[in-house]
Amino acid sequence: MHPIKMMLPDIVEAVPLATPVQAEVTVPGSKSITNRALVLAALAAGETTLRGALWSEDTQVMVECLQELGYMVNVTADPEEISNRTITVYGQGGVVPRGGTVEQPLELFVANAGTAARFLTAMVCLGDGVYRLHGTPRMHERPQSALFDALRGIGYRIDSPNGRLPADVHGGGPRGGQCTVSIGESSQFASALVLCARVGGWQVEITGENAEESPYVVMTSQLRSMFFRQGGTFRIEPDASSGSYFWAVSQFCAGQSALRHQVSVAHWPGSGWQVDARFPKYLPLPERLSRSEHLGDSIMTAIVLAPFAEHPVRFTDLGRLRVQECERVKALRTELSRCGARVEERGDTLTVYPSELHGAEVETYNDHRMAMCFAILGLKVPGIKIKNPGCVKKTFPNFFQKLAALPPAGLGATLLEPVGGRRLEMDELFAS
Repeated sequence: MHPIKMMLPDIVEAVPLATPVQAEVTVPGSKSITNRALVLAALAAGETTLRGALWSEDTQVMVECLQELGYMVNVTADPEEISNRTITVYGQGGVVPRGGTVEQPLELFVANAGTAARFLTAMVCLGDGVYRLHGTPRMHERPQSALFDALRGIGYRIDSPNGRLPADVHGGGPRGGQCTVSIGESSQFASALVLCARVGGWQVEITGENAEESPYVVMTSQLRSMFFRQGGTFRIEPDASSGSYFWAVSQFCAGQSALRHQVSVAHWPGSGWQVDARFPKYLPLPERLSRSEHLGDSIMTAIVLAPFAEHPVRFTDLGRLRVQECERVKALRTELSRCGARVEERGDTLTVYPSELHGAEVETYNDHRMAMCFAILGLKVPGIKIKNPGCVKKTFPNFFQKLAALPPAGLGATLLEPVGGRRLEMDELFAS
């Protein structure tokens, strides 16, 4: 599976698997861990090598921003996984290179990467000069004000007319202080502060939904506590959210002895850092799953599986999904309904009922997880066509190659160009 080549077409049709699949699939490194580790490596002293680091749009954005800031970052291929890299960061011992001026800020483009937008906002406060963070139109709609307010509480100046990006951050260097941040809208606000707190001398109080037990904040704290301050080598574990799609395949036909898929994910994370590593534990689906209690982004995979459950499934506490790459609660309800599912939305709860599904042309809203969820659905339901499949480049550029690769490395799925029904070749399935 080689990454170079032809672009994915505008629409891809997934053909249902016709024979039982036995596979153990590898998935790229964790985006959440990779982008946290990049910040910690930049703030460390000396040379830090990250092995198994995800190389996707979100992590490339972070690397490019660090390079724009003035850090030396070297990237080399990973022989085991084409969507991973070995990344070496040369830290400057807590020094953040100088920004620009009020008239000409140093510009950092964060695309639609929430981790880059939030982590870099806190990080450049430790520098000197002015830094302008901006991104895609969707990134400019996503919330930032809780983080801005926390940093202002310490004494930093952040110019933003509406509490969102674009914003000008005036670096003030390390300055001890206390702040309070709510994670009601995103745990990334707290993670950004925790990553930089040691260098900044900040005391951070976290409030909001499950503040003390938020899995992503716990991940950040644990990474920071064990990360090398003087450089070293750190291995990034596989991304559990990305792995959920492959665990899901075994569930489509779990009750049919004639077609039993046995699909697993190699090197499944056991650190406890990623909340979505719990995903296999909730198969078959229980009657209720919570975004705040049980799963992270992989709850989207569970929602798409739910029409095949033997009972209705309630998915609760979904509010944060509304302010991510798209309005995911509405998007999931709309697209599942388009495929024939009975879905009820009440507040931040979706209830999905057992349903007979049919083919449809699925909008992805430029959201990588919508594309991957419904592509997996197409391996069970005939006629599922995924619009803008290339948006998977955000976190999993070779996702469609993993579907098409022959077992045991992949699922052996057939992916078609809908116009004419031509089978897509492997070099056409990489989202570059």
